Amino acid sequence: MGKNILVIDDDEETLLLLEEMLRYSDFNVNGIKGTSDILKAIEEVKPDLIITDYILQGINGGELCHQVKTNPKTAHLPVVLMSAYPRVLESLGNYGCDVFITKPFDMNQLITSINDCLHMAV
Repeated sequence: MGKNILVIDDDEETLLLLEEMLRYSDFNVNGIKGTSDILKAIEEVKPDLIITDYILQGINGGELCHQVKTNPKTAHLPVVLMSAYPRVLESLGNYGCDVFITKPFDMNQLITSINDCLHMAV
């Protein structure tokens, strides 16, 4: 049985693309357009890894990542932060993410990064 991945992206096309590609790669995927309560979403989905876009409506993906990484119950979860604006990290920091992927992304690179994070988390 595949690992559970929570994908957060408010762009519906990107969300659908990620869901389809990850399912094709034998992951169980739960995609959401955003959340104001990442800890509740984690409790409901029980992901093994989180992928979030940086720019979201309301709270940004960096802040979601920070909330995950600073909570003792969720700090172990790998977080992949994505953005079409790679300079975001230069100016704001990486929020503790395990991997940063620039958009547009290479599907093989993304899958490799996910698998690397999942193997390190074991």
